[in-house]
Amino acid sequence: MKSDPEDDKAFGWVLEMYAFAVSSALHDVGNILHKDFMLQPPWDTEIGNKFIIHYMYGCDYDMQGKLTYGEIGEWRFNKRSFDNIYLPRNLPFPPPGIPESVQRHQEWKHSL
Repeated sequence: MKSDPEDDKAFGWVLEMYAFAVSSALHDVGNILHKDFMLQPPWDTEIGNKFIIHYMYGCDYDMQGKLTYGEIGEWRFNKRSFDNIYLPRNLPFPPPGIPESVQRHQEWKHSL
């Protein structure tokens, strides 16, 4: 698909994310789907029985715990901030009132 200019243009940067699904469908590879497999903070706020966290979106909040999506918050976690540098050993804890999905992530990072 990457070598096909039309497919490459249509899918853009997400092409590789869907390559496995498209290849599986073309070759009749079966998959077991789990409805609640993944969560995406900040939109998914509770962890529940999810298996993985997908850090697609940045998590930006003011210090009162209000989401400031679309603008850089006073507190933030965005994987794109670490494209060219290592993740710091001790990220600052988020403010009170943020969703469980973001809070748990920070607790895990501090346990490293």
